Amino acid sequence: MRKGFIFDLDGVITDTAKYHYLAWKDLAESIGITIDLVFNEQLKGISRMDSLDRILAFGGKSDDFSQAEKEQMAKKKNDHYVRLLEDLTPADLLPGVKEFMAQAKAKEVPCALASASKNAPVILEKLGVLEDFRYIVDPDSLAKGKPDPEIFLKAAEALAITPQEAVGFEDAQAGIDAINGAGMYAVGVIEEGPLTGADELVHRLDELDIEQLLMK
Repeated sequence: MRKGFIFDLDGVITDTAKYHYLAWKDLAESIGITIDLVFNEQLKGISRMDSLDRILAFGGKSDDFSQAEKEQMAKKKNDHYVRLLEDLTPADLLPGVKEFMAQAKAKEVPCALASASKNAPVILEKLGVLEDFRYIVDPDSLAKGKPDPEIFLKAAEALAITPQEAVGFEDAQAGIDAINGAGMYAVGVIEEGPLTGADELVHRLDELDIEQLLMK
């Protein structure tokens, strides 16, 4: 019996990946590195500093900057990203999310957010669904990022449920690996192509039957 839902943000609740891409692309170009949408897939589901490290490695510049310089670069990227988010509204919820969250609320299923995004509370507020989440994991409180299961385990603990009582929702392979590592039931939300290790795959959340999902 499942008793709680734990969600990733980007690609599950909304899609701000395009904004991340534009901000990272601009930052990369400023230091002489060119990235494209194919490379950007590697940045999904991982932290800001891990994303920057991957970009620097891709451009052969891993040793060119001090930690302080890298932190300043990450801040510059985030400032750009936050500006791009200013026009976010409830209309930017992914299809089926509003309906699924309403069903979860009606059945009193507690929900938590397990996202690497430090902007998650602001994003959820702009989307009009902040109150649907009982708990939001603070990425700064984590020792390791996805695919380590720590973020999902912390969310389950906050909901006062065991990992085996939780359902995790992810759109990225690193996230599915983290859910599996936590011992939770894994729902993969896909645009195209499978996610290895997901227990169930859907294109949108309202394809799921909550009654059946809780019995998994």
